[in-house]
Amino acid sequence: MRTSLARAAARKRAVKAIGVAAVAVAAVSAAAGCGSSAASSTGGGSSSQVTLHLGYLTNITHATALVGVHSGIFAKDLGRGVTLRTETFNAGPDEVTALFSGALDAAYIGPGPAVNAWQKSQGQAIKIISGAASGGASLVVKKGITSVAALKGTTLATPQLGNTQDVALRYFLLQHGLRTDTQGGGDVHIKPQTNSITIPEFKSGQIDGGWLPEPYASELVQAGGTKLVDERTLWPSGQFATTLLVVRTAFLQAHPDAVAKLLKGQVDVTDYINKQPAAAQAAADAELTALTGKGLKPNVVSAAFKEITFTSDPIASSLRAGAQHAEQVGLLKPVDLTGIFDLGPLNSVLTAAGEQQVSS
Repeated sequence: MRTSLARAAARKRAVKAIGVAAVAVAAVSAAAGCGSSAASSTGGGSSSQVTLHLGYLTNITHATALVGVHSGIFAKDLGRGVTLRTETFNAGPDEVTALFSGALDAAYIGPGPAVNAWQKSQGQAIKIISGAASGGASLVVKKGITSVAALKGTTLATPQLGNTQDVALRYFLLQHGLRTDTQGGGDVHIKPQTNSITIPEFKSGQIDGGWLPEPYASELVQAGGTKLVDERTLWPSGQFATTLLVVRTAFLQAHPDAVAKLLKGQVDVTDYINKQPAAAQAAADAELTALTGKGLKPNVVSAAFKEITFTSDPIASSLRAGAQHAEQVGLLKPVDLTGIFDLGPLNSVLTAAGEQQVSS
């Protein structure tokens, strides 16, 4: 069981350096202050040494990052010219804050926070450069709740207000005539909170379930919960973007070669996960153990991976639909998403690898 204390300790261990020349954290703050990543380059061009700050979540839906870091695939593809520094987060909105401050250059992130970042920056701050994962999110509830109608009066957890699963739950309830609000009121009480808190609160009866990403959904099932909704059943062909790879526009413009190398890592790790699932699952769990101090039960790891499709396709249609859902539940103002994708560099990598290109 992960306690909030353990989680706090894990967060302190979450920043790790890969490659050469570790860069002081103070340099990140200084870089953010000037609106560019001074810590991301010692020379001012892609030909010089570059430091790439990458964020991701300690979720199996972000296994591309977990496996890429642990296996060394990212380090290999980035090469000696790029130093990779990583930091983990509980949910996407926190990553957006780090992207805006310049503390992150790229991030694996959910579509909801990606759209929010695009809107808040008026289309200036970020670009979606790849997909990473589809599926891997479910509504798991305590036994005895067997219908949507029975959710009235319950308390359900999500990872964070406005994150992808939070929007999905609110929209699903709205479609079934159940009201919610951002203060936890309404017909169903939604409680955004750190994922690690949700498991013990479910076991103790403080909450009735949650709409969660993997592995937390599978952990709730292991704790005696019942899967009421598999989100894949709500989307055409069961495909929807759960995790995307975004980059700060300024970093992309300043260091296109580093971004291309990161994308090569994205494609190579995706191939590795799909071709060697057992090894990939072991790598993901080992990295989670290093980050949080505790690994997952083997049956939870395998169950979580079965819920997810790992793909570089961003499934653009689901991003647009998700934005409309966020608008309808009052978490997003109308937004023009024209230009949010920049898939040219990814498609160049896919072509070189002999794989099919993707579209926006």
